[in-house]
Amino acid sequence: MRSRTSVLVAGAALLFVALGPQSAGAADAKAGWYSKIVDTDAVMQYAVIPKRDDVLIVDSRPVGKYDEGHVPVAVSIPDRKFGKMTDILPTDKSTRLVFYCGGLKCPLSHKSAFKAEKAGYTNVQVYAAGYPDWIAKGNLGSISAAYVKKLLDKKAGVVIVDARPERKFKEGHVPTAINIPDRKFAKMTGLLPEDKKTPLIFYCGGLKCPLSPKSAAKAVKLGYTDVKLFQAGYPAWKEAYGPKPAAALPQAGVVAIDTGKESDTITIASFEKILKDAPQSVLMLDVRDPSEFKGGHFKPAVNMTVDEVEEGVDELPTGKPIVFVCATGTRSAEAFDIVKMARDDVEVYFLDANVEYASDGSYKITANVH
Repeated sequence: MRSRTSVLVAGAALLFVALGPQSAGAADAKAGWYSKIVDTDAVMQYAVIPKRDDVLIVDSRPVGKYDEGHVPVAVSIPDRKFGKMTDILPTDKSTRLVFYCGGLKCPLSHKSAFKAEKAGYTNVQVYAAGYPDWIAKGNLGSISAAYVKKLLDKKAGVVIVDARPERKFKEGHVPTAINIPDRKFAKMTGLLPEDKKTPLIFYCGGLKCPLSPKSAAKAVKLGYTDVKLFQAGYPAWKEAYGPKPAAALPQAGVVAIDTGKESDTITIASFEKILKDAPQSVLMLDVRDPSEFKGGHFKPAVNMTVDEVEEGVDELPTGKPIVFVCATGTRSAEAFDIVKMARDDVEVYFLDANVEYASDGSYKITANVH
């Protein structure tokens, strides 16, 4: 049995505190319940990343519920489709199966457990408290590739973070994702949104990859309050939607950048269109001082001073165009020059304009006269 330490460090739960007795616990079976009940502590030992091969956790809820949030290593076998999806179950009938659904009042996991036992499985358990309890105990939930696609299609304003090394990211990634390799996380937190309530979704190389839960836990420690995993990761995205990044999915909110007289600048019209229609399609870096940034800034912008750009130029991600902004176009042009001299793999632009920022998020942009 893996130690509690390994579960907290590498598991999908990853987080926080020693847990007390669970509400479902090993309670006596209720009417209609399967007899072998496990609690959150047990499930935390099963739901580790890298995924264990000797346990299969099954979400018995309808697929829509699974898509929007599930125990990170769980597979979806809705109870009403159980008979048609037994091929997902392991061939070894002695493999531990753990079924869960929507909590103590949900019968689906118990029904599926009885069906599995009838099919010959000999090590069947039910996490009766289910997904609500998993989240209530401070564990991270995971969403599916289909749900990630849904969020992109409706331009939901989430920030998707690829925790893999840059080399893997360059080979292919989820559209709009930014690359913050887990081992460089501490040096690249400036790429995360300033608003700690911004939804963050972390992914990496799939159910055997521990990088995304590690990075997600670090984000939670920094104070981000809406953090999820896409633990099936890029392999699941690639299988479902192909290897091409955002260009293959125009509905994901990608807007073409129109340049000015010089190809290194973005036109005001193009910039404002991106702000309105697809703010997550670029990485917008505001290179003014933090005090200026605090007084007002473009909503999707991340504050990263010119000095910080110079210090961290090697860490800048390549997943989407970078647009530098400031108040007059001077510091943004300086940041642009720093990146262009050091990196030829980054698509970068700057806004050559005067910008007046207000604390309520409003702004006024006027063209510079040269």
